[in-house]
Amino acid sequence: MKNLYFFAFIVALIFGNTSFAATVDTVQVFSASMNKNIKTVVIRPDNSKDKVIPTLYLLHGYGGDYANWVNRAPYIKTLVDRYNYMVVCPDGGIGSWYWDTTPDFQYETFVSKELINFIESNYKVCKQKEGRAITGLSMGGHGALYLAIRHQDIYGAVGSTAGGVDIRPFPNNWEMSKRLGEYSTNKDKWTEHTVMEMLHQIKPNSLKIFIDCGYDDFFFAVNEELHRKLTYLNITHSYLTMPGKHNWEYWVQSINYQMAFFDQFFRH
Repeated sequence: MKNLYFFAFIVALIFGNTSFAATVDTVQVFSASMNKNIKTVVIRPDNSKDKVIPTLYLLHGYGGDYANWVNRAPYIKTLVDRYNYMVVCPDGGIGSWYWDTTPDFQYETFVSKELINFIESNYKVCKQKEGRAITGLSMGGHGALYLAIRHQDIYGAVGSTAGGVDIRPFPNNWEMSKRLGEYSTNKDKWTEHTVMEMLHQIKPNSLKIFIDCGYDDFFFAVNEELHRKLTYLNITHSYLTMPGKHNWEYWVQSINYQMAFFDQFFRH
């Protein structure tokens, strides 16, 4: 069902005049699985120096990189200071979809194991699933859901903004066939790697879920179907639709709601 209970809580905050002093680091994280360093942006709240804080892993979309969120949505630094949790934006490569596929595309292992180990070894953050969440936009929205469903022992909450939550209607797009093979001859593999067919794996009360998408987004139909299927399976989730297309104008708006949702999760 549409569960927008938290919106009233954040309306005043979204439009407040808050200056930010969050620290932005760009770090090199070594991936043993891919034998290379991967750039990652880490955004730390100003007042977190002596506190153990939660972490939100925030994934970019196809054609993006580790710096997308901080460059295209600089207001995120204000939100990091407001909510007092850390945001980590890894580079997900070009068209990885955050899967483990070929030897040079092991991004599930990187994000859900190597990156988390690096962050929790080098920063003062929570090391339990109650202090970890993951979300992203477009390819990263699908990636966040894919990783969270497969690693419910690692993440306690997951989100998706304008996510490509069913890859099968788009067999010729975004280099997915390079990762999975042609759809016409690899339908089972595509089905195994699409979020829409993984929902039965979600354990009761294991994940807090928030999904949003714009009405005019080309992924709107698959997000509506995801919402319908989650509802049918009686999987509690929050679902928000707003005017907007598949672009940064929408994404810089939606990050307000995403981060407010995770703030509520981390506070419980």
